[in-house]
Amino acid sequence: MVQSPSTYVDYRVSIAYVGTVLRYLGVTPLFPLVLAVYYAEDPLPFVVTSAVMVGGGALVERVDSDEELGNREAFLLVSLAWLVVPLAGTIPYLVAGTGTVATPINALFESMSGFTTTGATVLGEISIERHGHAMLMWRQLTQWLGGMGILVLMVAILPQLSVGGAQIINQESPGLSMEKLTPRIQETARALWGIYAGLTVVAAIVYYGLYVSGAAPNMDLYNAVAHALTTLPTGGFSPEARSVEAFAPVVQWTFMPFMIVAGTNFALFWYVLRGQPRRLTGNTEFRGYLLAIAGVGALLSAVLFLGIGLAGTPSNVGLIPGNLEDALRQGLFQTVAIVTTTGYASMDFNTWDASAQTILLFAYFLGGSAGSAAGSIKIIRWVLVQKSIGRALFTSIHPEAIKPIRLRQGVVEEETVLDAVVFVLIFLLLFVVSTVLLFLDSFRTPDLSLTGLEAMSVAIATLGNVGPGFGPVGPMNSFLPFSDAAKLYMIFLMWIGRLEILSVLVIFTPAFWQR
Repeated sequence: MVQSPSTYVDYRVSIAYVGTVLRYLGVTPLFPLVLAVYYAEDPLPFVVTSAVMVGGGALVERVDSDEELGNREAFLLVSLAWLVVPLAGTIPYLVAGTGTVATPINALFESMSGFTTTGATVLGEISIERHGHAMLMWRQLTQWLGGMGILVLMVAILPQLSVGGAQIINQESPGLSMEKLTPRIQETARALWGIYAGLTVVAAIVYYGLYVSGAAPNMDLYNAVAHALTTLPTGGFSPEARSVEAFAPVVQWTFMPFMIVAGTNFALFWYVLRGQPRRLTGNTEFRGYLLAIAGVGALLSAVLFLGIGLAGTPSNVGLIPGNLEDALRQGLFQTVAIVTTTGYASMDFNTWDASAQTILLFAYFLGGSAGSAAGSIKIIRWVLVQKSIGRALFTSIHPEAIKPIRLRQGVVEEETVLDAVVFVLIFLLLFVVSTVLLFLDSFRTPDLSLTGLEAMSVAIATLGNVGPGFGPVGPMNSFLPFSDAAKLYMIFLMWIGRLEILSVLVIFTPAFWQR
């Protein structure tokens, strides 16, 4: 390999693989294309998208070198792929030229939000009448493709990526590291995608079953498939303007277990399918994950049921105080939706008082399990931080003691503990900086005024890939009022948030490019 003396990264191999990814993903617009033909809608946006992705990808592949994919090249590949693919995802919106996503920045915001499974939107009007069945399904499909990971999919289907597949998956997969389930990394990628796709099919069948049974008259086949495509990736996009509020309570109860499954480490389901259910029930993170949902959900439901704020002041929660089923459903649904970073809404929680919203804001920082489709910090990191604090207090009393951090699965390596603590600190620092920047930008934006709580919700909603926030960006509103500069910054937050921050930031350091 011929390199510049000061360069230690063969960027050509990374760029070539980005072309390969783009070329293979060029078949995905065919699904909404078929829908466009079926519903007598314009197929041109998807024809153009497929042609550009396949043709452009083939051209970029020609940059290839003869070297194998190393660790640094894997970092670069993952970062570039997760930038280039959302860029390609803007083509249907721009070619269609309909609505608020017809401009480049808005189209990129919607596409990045889709592929990163954030669920924040700049669509001014969410309706089939305005955008068509095919375009709204493309929006749903982007989230499904991004949920398990576009590069995990490429490793599963492309033999040439199996050599550096472990590095690629570790840089893309949410969590501390990807567990190798089989001797070959390609088989592991196929197993994870198989479980993910299988659960999506099950969700679609169950949702449609509610329609067939008469329990949910508007959960037709289109809606069942559309929502299954955004439940399992914890995305939250919906073709309904009022999100899941548009459906009967039984639908909202049915969505909850699927969201919980989506926020669980998919590797644990692999063990369950092989007759080892204790790998799931005995997993420390899974138990902490369920405990977090139960604790926050119970507290929020209690506040909604009593109809009062935590400080004892009257609460404008938009509910009838004393209705137990309603309070439990709304409190648990929104807790599950936010902890798993799915971002669906069973009602407009902008109508809740500040105390209920503060409880919900806490849930934004939890995240689901490592190895799931969920975003934010992740439960396992909070577990390790909590154990690190406990150890620090113990060793301050017993300075000679050697106290490794243990989980039920065994002793945790010190490097893993350090990585978790560093990630949490960087995440919180970015959150604070982003809150200030977005808050200040709102003052120079006409018709946009954010409170401190609302600015915090905007920052964590995009950095944590959660979706909706409070106030102007509530679940029934959109991010449309923000300035172009703020939208570009939030696109950056969604990008680095999906890739666990460090996987992207590392390529901007001089050390990455030098020996």
